[in-house]
Formats: sequence, structure tokens, C-alpha cells
Amino acid sequence: MIAFYAWALSVVCVDQLSKYIALTFLAQAPVIVVPDAFHLTLVFNTGAAFGFLSDHGSFLFSVITISIVFLFILTVRSQGANLSEKWALSLILGGAVGNWIDRLRIGAVIDFLDFRIWPVFNLADLAISIGVCIYLLSLFRRGEKA
Repeated sequence: MIAFYAWALSVVCVDQLSKYIALTFLAQAPVIVVPDAFHLTLVFNTGAAFGFLSDHGSFLFSVITISIVFLFILTVRSQGANLSEKWALSLILGGAVGNWIDRLRIGAVIDFLDFRIWPVFNLADLAISIGVCIYLLSLFRRGEKA
């Protein structure tokens, strides 16, 4: 179980480092990596995914805090889960904690990956999305075997 918490902590550390770099180098202007396709753009998201509920900061913070506690408990109780489900929960937990730290520190999540056709996001969002996909795929595959 320690390996899964170490993985979640690694996600938090990489996420926070990437956001520190984004704050340092993108504060003045975005960086165009691939014109019209991929930019590094500093955005402060006060809402949930895609800015949803941006006017409800304290409510959102409370819901996210409760969700992280729930994820922690779910990870602890995942003894019967298969390996991919445990890794997926670690990705989700690490990403959620990474974004929660931003909300705690500055009241908004730092986003910077801008693919121009999708709202700007960060590495924590990516970890959460990948974790959810892996978890759902694993549950689907487990259901097929039953």
C-alpha cells in the first residue's frame, strides 16, 4: 500500500513543480509551442472542471476536501482491488491533492496546458483523467470476467 501512496505523492510533487515553473515563466505572456495547436498559457481557475461553479469557492473547496478524504479512505480499503485499480486510485488521489493545494494556497487552481480546442488544464487534471479512465476500464473488464 505504501507504494500507491508514494505514487500519489509523486503526482503531487510533479504537479506542484510544474505549476511553480508555470507561475515563474508564464506570468508575463503565454509561450507558443505549436502555433494554433499548443500553447503554455497561465490561467487561474476558481471553479471546478472547465470553470464550472466558479462563483462558489468555499462550497467547492469543502466538497473537494470531503472528496479527497473519501478517496483516501477508498484507497485504504482497496485491498480487494486489482493492481490497475490501485494505481488508478493513486493517480486520482495525487491529482486531487495537487489541485486542492492550489485552492488552499491561492484560492484557485493553476492551469497552463492550452491545446486551443479544450479548456486550459494542468498535470493534476491529466492524472485525474487518466486515473478515472484506468479505473473505469478495469471495472468494466472485471465485470466481463464475472
